[in-house]
Amino acid sequence: MTNEITDTNPEEAVHCFALSKNDSYVMSASGGKISLFNMMTFKTMTTFMSPPPAATVLAFHPQDNNIIAIGMEDSTIQIYNVRVDEVKSKLRGHSKRITGLAFSNVLNVLVSSGADAQLCVFGTDGWEKQKSRFLQIPSGRTPPASSDTRVQFHQDQIHFLAVHETQIALYETTKLECVKQWSPREGSAPISHATFSCDSQLIYATFLDATISIFNAANLTLRCRVLPAAYLVGNASTTVYPLVVAAHPSEPNQFAVGMTDGGVYVLEPLESEGKWGANPPAENGSASSMSITPPSGASNSDQPQR
Repeated sequence: MTNEITDTNPEEAVHCFALSKNDSYVMSASGGKISLFNMMTFKTMTTFMSPPPAATVLAFHPQDNNIIAIGMEDSTIQIYNVRVDEVKSKLRGHSKRITGLAFSNVLNVLVSSGADAQLCVFGTDGWEKQKSRFLQIPSGRTPPASSDTRVQFHQDQIHFLAVHETQIALYETTKLECVKQWSPREGSAPISHATFSCDSQLIYATFLDATISIFNAANLTLRCRVLPAAYLVGNASTTVYPLVVAAHPSEPNQFAVGMTDGGVYVLEPLESEGKWGANPPAENGSASSMSITPPSGASNSDQPQR
């Protein structure tokens, strides 16, 4: 399954994909047209939406695989119906490219985030904008003029996680209020990515210095911190760090990190501990750390052969 690409440098293109609710379809883009693939046959079903603007983030509607939300480089969100090959709505509210989209099938809303550090909530019935709010950037922090913000719904489908290089934050959707926020202390490495565990009890967060922090999702208290030496075995490079973290779909204490050098590591706690944070660090959160030995399930599946 290969995306159509443009003449621009592939490393500069924004790459995005999304799986449908029953894993039957995947849609994907790499700076060119969006492709819709059948996961049973791996065949391309259709391609659509020639750039510009290019797609930057994709999401399937949770109740209808034919309805797709497409975040665009030009700050709009297009609601596209694959079956009739038509844009049903164009949503506006951001001033920079869209970097995150998440549907709640309980509240019937779409939450979006952008490189403008803004969050928006749209109703899925008429696609009207209900609320918008800028992230609360910690005092003393000056984030770049354009920085990705990503969003993910909690299992309760009422709260969502917002991830920015300056913070991880939990929001209540109906009022769009920030209920909890955690920020790296000043001078420490920015956040590269974060995600809920499959049961939404933990949050796995990765940083540009290759450390990984594991939080209680309920109150954002730090359970433990994984140092790079615990999993970057034999890799002394200081430029390698996780770009993305993904939670195992059914094992709440297992997760994978995708690295800047193409490596993928799967981590889980030592069998003797059973879960993350059996020996919790000091209460001062971002400053505390604990080194662990490489987990028994760790693997580096995509490293080039040497």
